[in-house]
Amino acid sequence: MHCVKDNGKKAISAWYESLFGAFGPQGWWPGRTRFEVIVGAILTQNTAWINVEKAITRLKRARLLVPRRMHAVDVAELAEQIRPAGYFNVKAKRLKNFTAHLFEKHDGSLDRLLRGNTAGLRAGLLSVSGIGPETADSILLYAGGHPEFVVDAYTRRIAVRHGLAGEDAGYEELKSLFMENLREDARVFNEYHALIVKTGKDFCKTKKPLCESCPLKKFLN
Repeated sequence: MHCVKDNGKKAISAWYESLFGAFGPQGWWPGRTRFEVIVGAILTQNTAWINVEKAITRLKRARLLVPRRMHAVDVAELAEQIRPAGYFNVKAKRLKNFTAHLFEKHDGSLDRLLRGNTAGLRAGLLSVSGIGPETADSILLYAGGHPEFVVDAYTRRIAVRHGLAGEDAGYEELKSLFMENLREDARVFNEYHALIVKTGKDFCKTKKPLCESCPLKKFLN
């Protein structure tokens, strides 16, 4: 059963124009290096970005925000450094799983990891324990520049509230809703996801959404 609805698909490009006009460029993802972006994508699971920033600052101070050093460090020490991000023991293992994949499959080279066929790269990332579709797509888009649209909780909430998808729509269905109705352009996917995040945080809140002042108000059914 398909849970994405056909009658709202034309709104996808119109949403982008409306949000970009209201907010302008977002400059997302906030990471100075590709590895910092990747680490942030893993740490941001189930926590607010402000907590990720604190953890990344600690990693920088400990000189661990480098693939080889993170790969070599003890998992317990890594967990202590990323404590502000929450679920730190679990996330430390996921970071170590990623660096193991990087060194075992790509000789520690981010160039090798992020180069080549997008579908093959995505499959490789999804084979790493603790990396799901959203994290894999974030890595591909923001660290690798591959045209993969990222779907998060904000994307789902907005799509459901605007009648473009049912409550039980899966990740891949929601992703296809955007990718099939936008030109395949990593820059557009990058900006669009950032605009959706801003909309979800500032207007389309879980409780008491601010629909009257939201730039997407005119698209509500």
